[in-house]
Parts: sequence; structure tokens; C-alpha cells
Amino acid sequence: MSTKPARMATSEPRPSETVSRPVALLAWYDRHRRRLPWRAAPGETSDPYRVWLSEIMLQQTTVKAVGPYFEKFVARWPDVTALGTASLDDVLRMWAGLGYYSRARNLHACAVAVTREHGGVFPDTEEGLRALPGIGPYTAAAIAAIAFDRHTMPVDGNIERVVSRLYAVEEELPQAKPLIQRMAATLLANARAGDSAQALMDLGASICTPKKPACSLCPLNEDCVARAQGTQDTFPRKAPKKSGTLRRGAAFVITRGDELLVRSRPEKGLLGGMTEVPGSNWLAGQEDAAAKRQAPELKGLSRWQRKVGVVSHVFTHFPLELVVYTAKAEARTRAPAGMRWVPIATLADEALPNVMRKVIAHALDLSSGPAS
Repeated sequence: MSTKPARMATSEPRPSETVSRPVALLAWYDRHRRRLPWRAAPGETSDPYRVWLSEIMLQQTTVKAVGPYFEKFVARWPDVTALGTASLDDVLRMWAGLGYYSRARNLHACAVAVTREHGGVFPDTEEGLRALPGIGPYTAAAIAAIAFDRHTMPVDGNIERVVSRLYAVEEELPQAKPLIQRMAATLLANARAGDSAQALMDLGASICTPKKPACSLCPLNEDCVARAQGTQDTFPRKAPKKSGTLRRGAAFVITRGDELLVRSRPEKGLLGGMTEVPGSNWLAGQEDAAAKRQAPELKGLSRWQRKVGVVSHVFTHFPLELVVYTAKAEARTRAPAGMRWVPIATLADEALPNVMRKVIAHALDLSSGPAS
């Protein structure tokens, strides 16, 4: 391996590079930009509401998964004022299935703040945007650049990958983030900051992909250190991922004719405000017998039947396994305090997280979730 790439891997870009690369990037973007439902067409002004909504939805979620949800949201709530006057329950129901539900709560809180405190108009600076609920440094930079053409470079996973390969950044993520941020900023054009950011995002999504990048089609390939080394598949460097401890619990699916017993989770915490069937605590090393003792008590309930197998789900910080028990309640059985009966036919209208969709589908022998 030559010494030149190694030096480039730890050095700042040369002045000539900072001029040519942004120009080449924008020229490529003008020919190959993706058509996305939240992206303004060439020559059009970006809508801050659509940019903000898409950025919140895209956090830890793919473009493919977000598309239908984005379309539903803007059809129901076409601007931030409409969303800011909606109820949190309605927002959670519309969000159900997209995951990471704290985003939905923050989305609603932000819409309320923009509506009440800013007259329905988003602040046009990073500082002003960061003062809003649920908007961190990346999201503020993305909205500022894309919606208001502020000269700033947001760095998402796609951009991290492009930059770490372009300069062969040896430092592991997340420690390498400040260095990657500085290097990414050199790829900003003097004008069209939003297009510069979106160009890098598109490059990472379509050309500089995690596996088998199409380097021959990349507009920056002649300057890419990792490509010159033949090591592009190894970037970005990442510290070994720590997997959380497996937690176990039980879910209790109780039907009363064509109705199902459900409750709402506490507003704060994991899956806050979402709908669930009654269940035990989710604890590491919890025995099945201990979990079953946490079943709700209803008069006239049939004997518990344990379903074969378990429902598995992986959250950000831990994997979960749930044993599922079913039982039938007599007609006119009252729901315990804090719970309610809902028609099974209307479960699609409930804010059910994916783990509960799995539980109900498993319990009721459905081929897919009740709110698919």
C-alpha cells in the first residue's frame, strides 16, 4: 500500500479539491436526482413543512417505508398548522407501524410549538430550529439547508459513508463524526446548499451503497482514497455494536365475542401512548411462571391457553421475547380499570406498535397484522 493514501486519510482536503468536488457533485445531481414525494422539483422552492416531516420520518427508517406514511400525513394534515391542531392520539394512530414512536410524539409537540409560538412558520436558522421539540443538530441542519438554503451540511448515514470512503477515515464511528462533519462541509457549493446536501444523500443511496458500491459511476471516484486502496467496502469504520440483554415477558390476548381487550401505554417511555394488549413487565431472565402471574383479573374468564412458540421483536437497545396467552371473556364482562374493549374489525384504527401487531396476529391466527 502506498504512503500517499495513508496521508490523505488523515489530512484535510486540498484547496483545489474544495472547488472541483462540489461542482462535479451538483452536475451529477442535476442529471440523476431522485424523485421523492417531499422533494421540490428543479426550480421550485422547498416547503419547510414537507422537509421537516420527511426528515423526522426518515430517522432510522428507509425511504421506501416512509413514502406511504408521508403521503397519508400530508393528505390528512397538509400544513404544520393542521398537524399542530390535531390530537396526539390521531397522530399516533396514523404513525402506527412506522416504529420509534417517540418521533411521533416529538413530531406533534413540534407542530404545536410552531403553530402556537411561531404563527405556523418554521424558523429559518439552525439555532431557531434546534429550539423546537424533537429537532436535533442533524435535523436542524437538514431543514436549514434544504428548506432555506442555509450554508450548512447535514450529515446522515449516507453522507457519512460517502465522506468516510472519499477520505478513507480510519477513525471508528461514532468518534469519527466531528472529523466527517468537517470534511463533508468542504463539499458544499457556494450556492445551492440544499442541493449539495441532497446530492450527497442521493450519491450514498444510489451509488456509494453499503455493499458493492458502483464506483465506476461515481462523480467523485477519481479522488476517492478508499477506491484507490481497494478498501471501499470496509468504510465507514464502526465500533463493534453492543446488543442489549434479552428481555422476556407475557402478553394476554382476551376476547369478548368479536372484541379485544386493550389499554394505552403511559405517555412517557418506550412506545409511549401506544395501544397494547395487557402484558407483564419485560425483564431480563424473567421466568414464564412469574410473567403469567401478572395476567389481568376478570370475572368469568375462561382458562388461559398458551400459544405455541413466542413472539420475538428487536428494539433499539434490547431484543424481546413474549409468550402469548389467550382467553375468552363472557358477554358484558367489564374491562378492568384503565382498559377498554375494541372491535377486532377496527384494530386498524388503533395506534398499535409492530410488536403488538405480531402478538395479536399470533394469538388470533391471523396471516398478517390486524392493521396491515
